[in-house]
Amino acid sequence: MVSPADKKLWIVDEEAAAVVKRIFDLCIGGKGPMQIAKILKEDKVPTAKAYYAEKKGKALPENPYNWKDSTIVGILERMDYCGHTVNFKSYSKSHKLKKRIPTTKEQQAIFYNTHEAIVEDAVFERIQELRANKRRPTKADRQGLFSGLVYCADCGSKLHFATCKSFNGSQDHYRCAKYKSNTGSCTAHFIREEVLKQIVWSRIFDVTALFFDDIMAFHEMMYQQRSAETEKEMKRRKREVGQARKRIAELDRIFKRIYEDDISGTISHDRFLKLSAEYEAEQRELEEKVKADQQEVDTYEQNKSDFDSFAAIIRKYVGIKELTPAIVNEFIKKIIVHAPEKVDGKRVQKVDIVFNFVGELNFLSATQPKRQGA
Repeated sequence: MVSPADKKLWIVDEEAAAVVKRIFDLCIGGKGPMQIAKILKEDKVPTAKAYYAEKKGKALPENPYNWKDSTIVGILERMDYCGHTVNFKSYSKSHKLKKRIPTTKEQQAIFYNTHEAIVEDAVFERIQELRANKRRPTKADRQGLFSGLVYCADCGSKLHFATCKSFNGSQDHYRCAKYKSNTGSCTAHFIREEVLKQIVWSRIFDVTALFFDDIMAFHEMMYQQRSAETEKEMKRRKREVGQARKRIAELDRIFKRIYEDDISGTISHDRFLKLSAEYEAEQRELEEKVKADQQEVDTYEQNKSDFDSFAAIIRKYVGIKELTPAIVNEFIKKIIVHAPEKVDGKRVQKVDIVFNFVGELNFLSATQPKRQGA
Protein backbone atom coordinates (compact mmCIF):
# COMPACT_ATOMS: atom_id res chain seq x y z
CA MET A 1 0.00 0.00 0.00
CA VAL A 2 1.05 3.66 -0.37
CA SER A 3 3.02 5.02 2.56
CA PRO A 4 1.15 7.73 4.49
CA ALA A 5 4.44 9.60 4.89
CA ASP A 6 5.51 9.41 1.23
CA LYS A 7 3.02 9.04 -1.62
CA LYS A 8 5.79 7.73 -3.91
CA LEU A 9 6.71 4.88 -1.56
CA TRP A 10 5.10 1.46 -1.25
CA ILE A 11 5.02 -0.25 2.14
CA VAL A 12 3.84 -3.76 2.98
CA ASP A 13 0.24 -4.24 4.10
CA GLU A 14 0.98 -7.06 6.55
CA GLU A 15 -2.56 -8.46 6.60
CA ALA A 16 -2.83 -8.66 2.81
CA ALA A 17 0.81 -9.82 2.50
CA ALA A 18 0.02 -12.85 4.68
CA VAL A 19 -2.54 -13.98 2.06
CA VAL A 20 -0.04 -13.46 -0.77
CA LYS A 21 2.60 -15.51 1.10
CA ARG A 22 0.07 -18.24 1.72
CA ILE A 23 -0.81 -18.40 -1.99
CA PHE A 24 2.87 -18.79 -2.92
CA ASP A 25 3.38 -21.40 -0.17
CA LEU A 26 0.40 -23.40 -1.43
CA CYS A 27 1.76 -23.30 -4.97
CA ILE A 28 5.25 -24.40 -3.91
CA GLY A 29 3.45 -27.16 -2.01
CA GLY A 30 2.03 -28.53 -5.25
CA LYS A 31 -1.39 -26.84 -5.41
CA GLY A 32 -2.66 -25.38 -8.67
CA PRO A 33 -4.59 -22.08 -9.06
CA MET A 34 -8.02 -23.76 -8.95
CA GLN A 35 -7.09 -25.72 -5.82
CA ILE A 36 -5.70 -22.61 -4.14
CA ALA A 37 -8.85 -20.62 -4.98
CA LYS A 38 -10.99 -23.41 -3.50
CA ILE A 39 -8.93 -23.49 -0.28
CA LEU A 40 -9.17 -19.72 0.21
CA LYS A 41 -12.90 -19.81 -0.49
CA GLU A 42 -13.47 -22.62 2.01
CA ASP A 43 -11.42 -20.77 4.63
CA LYS A 44 -13.49 -17.61 4.01
CA VAL A 45 -10.48 -15.48 3.09
CA PRO A 46 -11.76 -12.18 1.62
CA THR A 47 -10.86 -11.52 -1.99
CA ALA A 48 -8.65 -8.51 -2.79
CA LYS A 49 -11.73 -6.56 -3.88
CA ALA A 50 -13.58 -7.41 -0.67
CA TYR A 51 -10.56 -6.68 1.51
CA TYR A 52 -10.00 -3.19 0.12
CA ALA A 53 -13.74 -2.41 0.16
CA GLU A 54 -13.79 -3.24 3.86
CA LYS A 55 -10.64 -1.18 4.51
CA LYS A 56 -12.20 1.85 2.80
CA GLY A 57 -15.58 1.42 4.47
CA LYS A 58 -17.40 0.61 1.22
CA ALA A 59 -20.05 -2.03 0.57
CA LEU A 60 -18.68 -5.56 0.23
CA PRO A 61 -19.18 -7.59 -2.98
CA GLU A 62 -22.10 -10.04 -3.03
CA ASN A 63 -19.71 -12.97 -2.50
CA PRO A 64 -16.63 -11.62 -0.65
CA TYR A 65 -14.87 -15.03 -0.69
CA ASN A 66 -15.36 -15.90 -4.35
CA TRP A 67 -11.73 -16.41 -5.36
CA LYS A 68 -11.10 -17.24 -9.03
CA ASP A 69 -8.20 -19.19 -10.49
CA SER A 70 -7.42 -16.29 -12.86
CA THR A 71 -6.88 -14.03 -9.81
CA ILE A 72 -4.50 -16.58 -8.30
CA VAL A 73 -2.55 -16.80 -11.57
CA GLY A 74 -2.25 -13.00 -11.66
CA ILE A 75 -0.84 -12.97 -8.13
CA LEU A 76 1.63 -15.81 -8.82
CA GLU A 77 2.94 -14.02 -11.91
CA ARG A 78 3.28 -10.56 -10.34
CA MET A 79 6.94 -9.66 -9.90
CA ASP A 80 6.06 -6.60 -7.78
CA TYR A 81 5.79 -8.92 -4.76
CA CYS A 82 9.57 -9.47 -5.02
CA GLY A 83 10.21 -5.80 -4.30
CA HIS A 84 10.49 -4.72 -7.94
CA THR A 85 8.38 -2.21 -9.87
CA VAL A 86 7.12 -3.28 -13.30
CA ASN A 87 5.98 -0.49 -15.59
CA PHE A 88 4.33 -0.36 -19.03
CA LYS A 89 2.23 -3.50 -18.43
CA SER A 90 -0.44 -2.28 -20.84
CA TYR A 91 -1.11 0.42 -23.42
CA SER A 92 -4.00 2.05 -25.28
CA LYS A 93 -4.16 2.40 -29.06
CA SER A 94 -5.56 5.88 -28.65
CA HIS A 95 -6.16 8.38 -25.87
CA LYS A 96 -9.80 8.26 -26.94
CA LEU A 97 -10.05 4.54 -26.12
CA LYS A 98 -10.36 3.28 -22.55
CA LYS A 99 -9.46 -0.33 -23.37
CA ARG A 100 -5.96 -1.30 -22.23
CA ILE A 101 -3.96 -3.91 -24.16
CA PRO A 102 -1.39 -6.05 -22.28
CA THR A 103 2.21 -5.63 -23.38
CA THR A 104 4.78 -8.39 -23.83
CA LYS A 105 7.48 -8.91 -21.19
CA GLU A 106 10.02 -7.45 -23.62
CA GLN A 107 8.03 -4.20 -23.76
CA GLN A 108 7.86 -3.82 -19.99
CA ALA A 109 10.38 -1.94 -17.86
CA ILE A 110 11.51 -3.47 -14.56
CA PHE A 111 13.00 -1.35 -11.78
CA TYR A 112 14.62 -3.61 -9.19
CA ASN A 113 14.54 -3.31 -5.39
CA THR A 114 12.23 -0.30 -5.25
CA HIS A 115 10.32 -1.43 -2.14
CA GLU A 116 10.21 -4.13 0.53
CA ALA A 117 9.72 -7.66 -0.80
CA ILE A 118 6.93 -10.01 0.26
CA VAL A 119 8.23 -13.00 -1.72
CA GLU A 120 11.88 -13.96 -2.30
CA ASP A 121 13.19 -13.85 -5.88
CA ALA A 122 14.23 -17.51 -5.68
CA VAL A 123 10.71 -18.57 -4.62
CA PHE A 124 9.13 -16.48 -7.38
CA GLU A 125 11.41 -17.97 -10.05
CA ARG A 126 10.75 -21.50 -8.78
CA ILE A 127 7.00 -20.85 -8.96
CA GLN A 128 7.33 -19.78 -12.60
CA GLU A 129 9.22 -23.01 -13.38
CA LEU A 130 6.55 -25.10 -11.66
CA ARG A 131 3.79 -23.21 -13.46
CA ALA A 132 5.52 -23.96 -16.79
CA ASN A 133 5.35 -27.68 -15.94
CA LYS A 134 1.70 -27.99 -14.96
CA ARG A 135 0.71 -31.16 -13.13
CA ARG A 136 -2.63 -32.84 -13.60
CA PRO A 137 -4.16 -35.54 -11.39
CA THR A 138 -4.64 -39.00 -12.91
CA LYS A 139 -8.02 -40.67 -13.43
CA ALA A 140 -7.57 -42.20 -9.99
CA ASP A 141 -7.41 -38.64 -8.58
CA ARG A 142 -3.80 -39.08 -7.50
CA GLN A 143 -1.04 -36.68 -8.39
CA GLY A 144 2.58 -37.73 -8.66
CA LEU A 145 4.94 -36.24 -6.09
CA PHE A 146 7.54 -35.74 -8.85
CA SER A 147 5.21 -34.97 -11.78
CA GLY A 148 6.76 -32.45 -14.16
CA LEU A 149 10.26 -33.02 -12.74
CA VAL A 150 11.18 -36.46 -14.13
CA TYR A 151 12.90 -36.77 -17.54
CA CYS A 152 14.17 -39.59 -19.73
CA ALA A 153 17.98 -39.76 -19.99
CA ASP A 154 17.86 -41.05 -23.58
CA CYS A 155 15.22 -39.02 -25.44
CA GLY A 156 14.79 -36.08 -23.05
CA SER A 157 11.01 -36.49 -22.80
CA LYS A 158 9.14 -36.26 -19.52
CA LEU A 159 8.27 -39.40 -17.62
CA HIS A 160 4.50 -39.32 -17.17
CA PHE A 161 2.95 -40.33 -13.87
CA ALA A 162 0.72 -43.40 -14.25
CA THR A 163 -1.64 -45.20 -11.91
CA CYS A 164 -4.90 -47.14 -12.01
CA LYS A 165 -8.06 -47.12 -9.92
CA SER A 166 -7.46 -50.77 -9.05
CA PHE A 167 -3.89 -50.04 -7.95
CA ASN A 168 -2.92 -48.93 -4.48
CA GLY A 169 -0.32 -46.21 -4.10
CA SER A 170 2.56 -48.71 -4.18
CA GLN A 171 1.95 -49.33 -7.90
CA ASP A 172 2.13 -45.67 -8.95
CA HIS A 173 4.97 -45.22 -11.42
CA TYR A 174 6.60 -43.01 -14.05
CA ARG A 175 7.08 -43.99 -17.68
CA CYS A 176 8.70 -42.28 -20.67
CA ALA A 177 6.18 -40.24 -22.69
CA LYS A 178 7.57 -41.62 -25.97
CA TYR A 179 7.04 -45.22 -24.89
CA LYS A 180 3.81 -46.82 -26.07
CA SER A 181 3.71 -50.58 -25.48
CA ASN A 182 7.06 -51.03 -27.21
CA THR A 183 5.81 -49.25 -30.34
CA GLY A 184 7.13 -45.81 -29.45
CA SER A 185 10.48 -44.26 -30.25
CA CYS A 186 11.91 -44.86 -26.76
CA THR A 187 11.96 -47.56 -24.08
CA ALA A 188 9.82 -47.50 -20.96
CA HIS A 189 12.38 -46.14 -18.46
CA PHE A 190 9.89 -47.40 -15.89
CA ILE A 191 10.42 -46.49 -12.23
CA ARG A 192 8.00 -46.81 -9.32
CA GLU A 193 7.24 -43.70 -7.30
CA GLU A 194 7.99 -45.46 -4.02
CA VAL A 195 11.47 -46.33 -5.27
CA LEU A 196 12.02 -42.80 -6.53
CA LYS A 197 10.93 -41.43 -3.15
CA GLN A 198 13.59 -43.56 -1.45
CA ILE A 199 16.29 -42.38 -3.86
CA VAL A 200 15.40 -38.68 -3.60
CA TRP A 201 15.02 -38.78 0.17
CA SER A 202 18.38 -40.58 0.47
CA ARG A 203 20.10 -37.96 -1.72
CA ILE A 204 18.58 -35.06 0.24
CA PHE A 205 19.62 -36.76 3.49
CA ASP A 206 23.20 -37.20 2.19
CA VAL A 207 23.37 -33.55 1.12
CA THR A 208 22.00 -32.34 4.48
CA ALA A 209 24.33 -34.61 6.49
CA LEU A 210 27.40 -33.53 4.52
CA PHE A 211 26.39 -29.89 4.86
CA PHE A 212 26.09 -30.00 8.64
CA ASP A 213 29.16 -32.24 9.12
CA ASP A 214 31.47 -29.71 7.49
CA ILE A 215 29.92 -26.71 5.75
CA MET A 216 33.29 -25.43 4.54
CA ALA A 217 34.21 -28.79 3.00
CA PHE A 218 30.77 -28.94 1.37
CA HIS A 219 31.24 -25.49 -0.14
CA GLU A 220 34.77 -26.39 -1.34
CA MET A 221 33.57 -29.61 -3.00
CA MET A 222 30.79 -27.69 -4.75
CA TYR A 223 33.24 -25.04 -5.90
CA GLN A 224 35.74 -27.59 -7.22
CA GLN A 225 33.04 -29.59 -8.99
CA ARG A 226 31.52 -26.58 -10.70
CA SER A 227 34.65 -24.55 -11.32
CA ALA A 228 37.34 -26.90 -12.63
CA GLU A 229 36.37 -26.93 -16.30
CA THR A 230 33.51 -24.46 -16.22
CA GLU A 231 35.71 -21.63 -14.93
CA LYS A 232 38.02 -22.05 -17.94
CA GLU A 233 35.04 -22.16 -20.29
CA MET A 234 33.54 -18.99 -18.80
CA LYS A 235 36.86 -17.15 -19.04
CA ARG A 236 37.07 -18.12 -22.70
CA ARG A 237 33.53 -16.92 -23.32
CA LYS A 238 34.22 -13.62 -21.55
CA ARG A 239 37.23 -13.05 -23.82
CA GLU A 240 35.18 -13.89 -26.91
CA VAL A 241 32.39 -11.54 -25.79
CA GLY A 242 34.90 -8.72 -25.41
CA GLN A 243 36.46 -9.43 -28.81
CA ALA A 244 33.05 -9.66 -30.48
CA ARG A 245 31.94 -6.34 -29.00
CA LYS A 246 35.12 -4.67 -30.28
CA ARG A 247 34.48 -6.09 -33.74
CA ILE A 248 30.84 -4.89 -33.65
CA ALA A 249 32.02 -1.35 -32.82
CA GLU A 250 34.65 -1.59 -35.57
CA LEU A 251 32.01 -2.67 -38.10
CA ASP A 252 29.96 0.41 -37.19
CA ARG A 253 32.95 2.59 -38.00
CA ILE A 254 33.64 0.70 -41.25
CA PHE A 255 30.01 1.00 -42.33
CA LYS A 256 30.11 4.73 -41.69
CA ARG A 257 33.25 5.09 -43.84
CA ILE A 258 31.91 3.11 -46.80
CA TYR A 259 28.63 5.04 -46.57
CA GLU A 260 30.59 8.30 -46.86
CA ASP A 261 32.60 6.79 -49.76
CA ASP A 262 29.34 5.87 -51.48
CA ILE A 263 27.98 9.41 -51.06
CA SER A 264 31.22 10.97 -52.35
CA GLY A 265 31.44 8.52 -55.25
CA THR A 266 34.75 6.99 -54.09
CA ILE A 267 33.19 3.53 -54.49
CA SER A 268 30.32 2.44 -56.69
CA HIS A 269 26.86 2.05 -55.19
CA ASP A 270 26.78 -1.64 -56.15
CA ARG A 271 30.06 -2.15 -54.28
CA PHE A 272 28.62 -0.30 -51.29
CA LEU A 273 25.51 -2.52 -51.24
CA LYS A 274 27.61 -5.70 -51.42
CA LEU A 275 30.00 -4.61 -48.64
CA SER A 276 27.24 -3.29 -46.38
CA ALA A 277 25.29 -6.55 -46.72
CA GLU A 278 28.38 -8.56 -45.76
CA TYR A 279 29.20 -6.34 -42.78
CA GLU A 280 25.59 -6.29 -41.55
CA ALA A 281 25.41 -10.10 -41.76
CA GLU A 282 28.66 -10.40 -39.78
CA GLN A 283 27.41 -7.89 -37.22
CA ARG A 284 24.10 -9.74 -36.72
CA GLU A 285 25.96 -13.02 -36.23
CA LEU A 286 28.30 -11.43 -33.68
CA GLU A 287 25.41 -9.81 -31.80
CA GLU A 288 23.62 -13.17 -31.52
CA LYS A 289 26.82 -14.81 -30.26
CA VAL A 290 27.39 -12.03 -27.71
CA LYS A 291 23.82 -12.39 -26.46
CA ALA A 292 24.11 -16.17 -26.06
CA ASP A 293 27.58 -16.12 -24.49
CA GLN A 294 26.74 -13.24 -22.14
CA GLN A 295 23.65 -15.10 -20.96
CA GLU A 296 25.80 -18.16 -20.14
CA VAL A 297 28.33 -15.99 -18.29
CA ASP A 298 25.59 -14.17 -16.35
CA THR A 299 23.99 -17.49 -15.39
CA TYR A 300 27.34 -18.84 -14.19
CA GLU A 301 28.02 -15.72 -12.13
CA GLN A 302 24.55 -15.99 -10.61
CA ASN A 303 25.10 -19.67 -9.82
CA LYS A 304 28.30 -18.86 -7.95
CA SER A 305 26.24 -16.82 -5.49
CA ASP A 306 23.49 -19.42 -5.16
CA PHE A 307 25.21 -21.39 -2.40
CA ASP A 308 23.56 -19.24 0.29
CA SER A 309 20.10 -19.86 -1.23
CA PHE A 310 20.67 -23.62 -1.24
CA ALA A 311 22.04 -23.49 2.31
CA ALA A 312 18.86 -21.70 3.42
CA ILE A 313 16.74 -24.55 2.03
CA ILE A 314 18.88 -27.15 3.84
CA ARG A 315 18.52 -25.29 7.13
CA LYS A 316 14.77 -24.86 6.57
CA TYR A 317 14.17 -28.60 6.24
CA VAL A 318 16.71 -30.05 8.67
CA GLY A 319 15.60 -33.39 10.13
CA ILE A 320 12.87 -34.17 7.57
CA LYS A 321 11.12 -37.50 8.11
CA GLU A 322 9.27 -37.74 4.81
CA LEU A 323 9.03 -35.98 1.46
CA THR A 324 6.30 -33.43 0.82
CA PRO A 325 5.53 -31.51 -2.40
CA ALA A 326 7.00 -28.35 -0.84
CA ILE A 327 10.28 -30.09 0.07
CA VAL A 328 10.56 -31.69 -3.38
CA ASN A 329 9.80 -28.44 -5.21
CA GLU A 330 12.29 -26.41 -3.17
CA PHE A 331 15.12 -28.95 -3.32
CA ILE A 332 14.73 -30.57 -6.74
CA LYS A 333 14.92 -28.92 -10.16
CA LYS A 334 15.06 -32.03 -12.32
CA ILE A 335 15.28 -35.83 -12.05
CA ILE A 336 16.85 -37.79 -14.93
CA VAL A 337 16.04 -41.50 -15.11
CA HIS A 338 18.27 -43.87 -17.12
CA ALA A 339 17.24 -47.22 -18.58
CA PRO A 340 17.73 -50.13 -16.12
CA GLU A 341 20.65 -52.53 -16.51
CA LYS A 342 21.52 -55.97 -15.18
CA VAL A 343 24.66 -56.04 -13.01
CA ASP A 344 25.57 -59.40 -11.46
CA GLY A 345 21.99 -60.53 -11.94
CA LYS A 346 20.55 -57.50 -10.16
CA ARG A 347 18.47 -54.69 -11.64
CA VAL A 348 20.40 -51.43 -11.39
CA GLN A 349 19.04 -48.08 -12.51
CA LYS A 350 20.94 -44.78 -12.55
CA VAL A 351 19.03 -41.71 -11.40
CA ASP A 352 20.56 -38.22 -11.67
CA ILE A 353 19.26 -35.59 -9.25
CA VAL A 354 19.60 -31.94 -10.31
CA PHE A 355 19.16 -29.66 -7.29
CA ASN A 356 17.85 -26.11 -7.38
CA PHE A 357 20.63 -23.49 -7.34
CA VAL A 358 23.55 -25.94 -7.33
CA GLY A 359 22.77 -28.45 -10.09
CA GLU A 360 24.10 -32.00 -9.88
CA LEU A 361 26.33 -32.83 -6.93
CA ASN A 362 28.64 -35.42 -8.44
CA PHE A 363 30.45 -36.09 -5.16
CA LEU A 364 27.31 -37.94 -4.03
CA SER A 365 26.44 -41.43 -5.24
CA ALA A 366 23.98 -41.25 -8.14
CA THR A 367 23.38 -44.96 -8.66
CA GLN A 368 20.73 -46.82 -6.74
CA PRO A 369 20.46 -50.63 -7.15
CA LYS A 370 16.97 -52.08 -7.00
CA ARG A 371 15.39 -55.50 -7.06
CA GLN A 372 14.06 -56.85 -10.33
CA GLY A 373 10.56 -55.48 -10.88
CA ALA A 374 11.07 -52.61 -8.45
